[in-house]
Amino acid sequence: MDVGSGKRASLLLQAQAHVWNHTMNFVNSMALKCAVRLGIPDAINNHGQPITLSELVTALSINPIKAPCLHRLMRVLVHSGFFAQQQADHNEQEQLYSLTYASRFLLKDEPTSGAPLLLVQVDPHLTNPCHFLSDWFRNSDPTPFVTAYGKPFWDYAAHEPKFNNFFNEAMASDSQLIASVVVGECKEVFRGLSSLIDVGGGTGTMAKVIAKAFPHLKCTVFDQPHVVANLQGGENLEFVGGDIFEAIPPADAILLKSILHNWSDGECVKILKKCKEAIHPRKDKGGKVIIIDIVMENNKGDEAVEAQLFYDILMMVVVAGKERNEREWENLFLAAGFAHYKITSTLGPRSLIEVYP
Repeated sequence: MDVGSGKRASLLLQAQAHVWNHTMNFVNSMALKCAVRLGIPDAINNHGQPITLSELVTALSINPIKAPCLHRLMRVLVHSGFFAQQQADHNEQEQLYSLTYASRFLLKDEPTSGAPLLLVQVDPHLTNPCHFLSDWFRNSDPTPFVTAYGKPFWDYAAHEPKFNNFFNEAMASDSQLIASVVVGECKEVFRGLSSLIDVGGGTGTMAKVIAKAFPHLKCTVFDQPHVVANLQGGENLEFVGGDIFEAIPPADAILLKSILHNWSDGECVKILKKCKEAIHPRKDKGGKVIIIDIVMENNKGDEAVEAQLFYDILMMVVVAGKERNEREWENLFLAAGFAHYKITSTLGPRSLIEVYP
């Protein structure tokens, strides 16, 4: 290619920078993983005020000779918006680091911490299959995860207790966040309900928050028998084992939080039909399905849309699932026999969908 000069050369160099940014974007992820594993957000938070590099080195028990390297790591993380930086009043050469909303979200002791989910998303178990994407497009495996590990994700996790617990902890932390927002910002969703089934609710993180916020509401966590075995309920919370494709216990409403994006369209229709069988057939009697999932490009900002696109690829790579736009969701609802739906976009990249018979 003849580079030439002037505008053509400038465009080529811009293209190079664009390619570099994308090919090295993993550095952002790994820098963030490093920050969480070192405990940088927690160290700054525990310090109680903006912290110098030398103070951070001491707080993290880092080898002092690597202080310049920590400075370089922090420079990337400041650029990415995870920390703020300012000059120290007493020394213009010294920088002070403080938390941003993004790094506060990663504090490990916060009930709604995003740290567990972050560590799962950048874990080699999930990143390694991405290296097999091009091979997968030419073979007959259902997912790149199968190409990489020889078995589907859920089967693999079931035989890897350490990773399975790691994954479940991440899902629980995410549910804690979403549940807190839902009961605070979407109270009307639960108005008029006397019973709710949280399908695939795991150890009950989401249901516990809902049950506490609405004492009149009988909440049931419905998951695989081995998941709910020996779990203790409460006054308005119980655990029931079963198979989502066989039958779902009856209730006014069925909750599906981050469930349907794990499944193909055909499997989603089967699940939704089982949900429809379980709820009251009349909307005015409370019968509905509550879905918390991504609605692609649903009037979100650029950052949220990018997160949605990335999550869609992750679902394709790991579990043969997908994220859906509104038209695709509507097609599922109609195929399952539902008549109406309402989308509320108050959950960041995700939305809350109420589906009525």
